[in-house]
Amino acid sequence: MTTLFVDGDACPVREEVYRVADRLGLPVVVVANGSRPIRPPNRPNVTMITVEAGADVADNWIAERIVNTDVCITTDIPLAARCLAKGARGVAPSGKIWTRDNIGNALAGRAVGQYLREIGVATGGPAPLTKQDRSRFLSALDSVVQAARQEKSA
Repeated sequence: MTTLFVDGDACPVREEVYRVADRLGLPVVVVANGSRPIRPPNRPNVTMITVEAGADVADNWIAERIVNTDVCITTDIPLAARCLAKGARGVAPSGKIWTRDNIGNALAGRAVGQYLREIGVATGGPAPLTKQDRSRFLSALDSVVQAARQEKSA
């Protein structure tokens, strides 16, 4: 069965994930380090995992457990790359579907942005999600879940 793994500390689309999971009968695992307390939803298909604080602890938890029929919801490009390497699927809250074709450029762009910040250049933060982003996310999530389900049945 396809499981939705949510990189939970900064995920702005958790409610959308829960709705899709409820509609499709999928389990959801929300992984967070507790730096931003998340109130667990009262849904039997949602498991909340709190890992210890630290860089990449939640990412490592997800990457160690995700399999090829699962989906990871994350803005974290290195985590998305790790999930893709295991054959899983990834989607960002903005609706961007992470693929083997676009993850390399995303990692390179992230590295450039990190370098610019290190030398003092202000690169700005992510734009707030719009209604169109949320709509795009829902469509992308449906698409990757269907692809994961097809792989499971193949």
